[in-house]
Amino acid sequence: MKHLEQRIHALLNSDAAATLAGIRRGIEKESLRITTDGTLAQTPHPRALGSALTHPYITTDYSEALLEFITPPSTELHKPIEFLEQLHRYVYSHIGDDVLWVNSMPCMIGKDSDVPVAQYGSANVGRMKTVYREGLGHRYGRKMQTIAGIHYNFSYPEAFWKLNQQLEGDNAPLQDYISRRYFDLTRNFQRYSWLLVYLFGASPALCASFLAGREHDLLERFDHSLYRPQATSLRMSDLGYQNNAQSSLAISYNNLDEYVSTLTHAINTPEPAYEKMGVKVTDADGNEKYQQLNANILQIENEYYSSIRPKRTIKPGERPTTALKERGVEYIEIRALDLNPFEPVGINQQEIRFLDLFATYCLLRESPQLEKCDLHASKENLRKVVYDGRNTDIQLYNWGKSVSLKDWASEKLTQMQPIAELFDRAHGGNNYAEALAHQQEKVDNPDATPSARILEQLESRNQGFFQFAMEQALAHRDHFLSRQRCDATNQQLEALAADSLAEQAAGEATDQQSFEEYLADYFRD
Repeated sequence: MKHLEQRIHALLNSDAAATLAGIRRGIEKESLRITTDGTLAQTPHPRALGSALTHPYITTDYSEALLEFITPPSTELHKPIEFLEQLHRYVYSHIGDDVLWVNSMPCMIGKDSDVPVAQYGSANVGRMKTVYREGLGHRYGRKMQTIAGIHYNFSYPEAFWKLNQQLEGDNAPLQDYISRRYFDLTRNFQRYSWLLVYLFGASPALCASFLAGREHDLLERFDHSLYRPQATSLRMSDLGYQNNAQSSLAISYNNLDEYVSTLTHAINTPEPAYEKMGVKVTDADGNEKYQQLNANILQIENEYYSSIRPKRTIKPGERPTTALKERGVEYIEIRALDLNPFEPVGINQQEIRFLDLFATYCLLRESPQLEKCDLHASKENLRKVVYDGRNTDIQLYNWGKSVSLKDWASEKLTQMQPIAELFDRAHGGNNYAEALAHQQEKVDNPDATPSARILEQLESRNQGFFQFAMEQALAHRDHFLSRQRCDATNQQLEALAADSLAEQAAGEATDQQSFEEYLADYFRD
């Protein structure tokens, strides 16, 4: 605590507030495209939206039916959500009768084969993206890949880092200092991410079809819905992520070198179950077909499921670990957020402000190395909050001591108050203090959390998860269709769609290398 207070005090007495105004934020938001009867759309990614391979803002994630909206990074607080709003209006004008699902847990899905894998064209880069997804389907099942969420990309400006480095009397090269401090942040994020799951978890129930034929300990009620009475975020549970190979991984967040080394080891280490599966299979016509990129524990870096990732913008054909190793950490990607079904774009401005506070708290407080016992405690805390978090008397592990969720959450929020003061100095007004106070209300009253609001609606209306989610999806569709699109943004998006299709076609026309050679080059150390 003393470490945190000293850092905040130093920042409050310096020109730190001015540097915080330069924080860059971006959002990646996933949404399933469904039919009006509530099943997964089987049609290809609409051509009017451009190329999913090359469009900078509208793409697909795992499935042809899993849209991903990407906002450009901005220092203006309001821009990401405003841009998401415009993207949704544009998309709705080009998807006919289809509807965007607004919950993290998916709509009704029958068989795994009912989930169409995303297609990215015939160029090697596109084939690699599709084969990677085929591999995910074989390894974990396609249904699991339809779980959607929001990723929050966040970076501090160089001026902020220089000021911090000066205040701490650190003489390392600036980028080395930045990378080290981002890893401090990621370790504390793992220790305290249970708080985000409690405050913003919005998946306490799911459609029974998602777990058909699988064992689980959820309760069934509300018309073919599965739930836990005090659950917060079943999306963040182990229900979807069946991965025995990954469970044995020990990816280190203690520093950049260890992170790259342990991740690279997983990418280069064969997994017997995947070797048995085979990298290629022969189809009915006698042709060889890839069903995964390789038989290693991880096909590529992105296969490692983590609630936070240190990131660096990659060059074409460059591996993420190579970019990190050569140029250091540029930003972080927070991946622990459910879609908020009560918000048209799945997130609101208040949530963004709290994420700023939470990330900065994780950066400023002391962050010892993560030992195995720390990782175990973090995972156990997360599991408890996922399944029973709205019982705020549950006991969590805090540095070897037992503490109630309510007391620990209140302590964390109190410690963030001077950070909120810093941000309010940077932006004017008291919006950050208000965002913090709103989170304290959720701690004091668990019924105010999104997960509780969802279950209350199911209970009071005697409806199932599917019916609730469908009503919300249709209401948000009406929201977007009833609002006028910005002509300038609309023209920009139409031009980008055409340009992206042309860019993909040009790449396919000039791609001479065989796919085998392309993969060999990509994975060459």
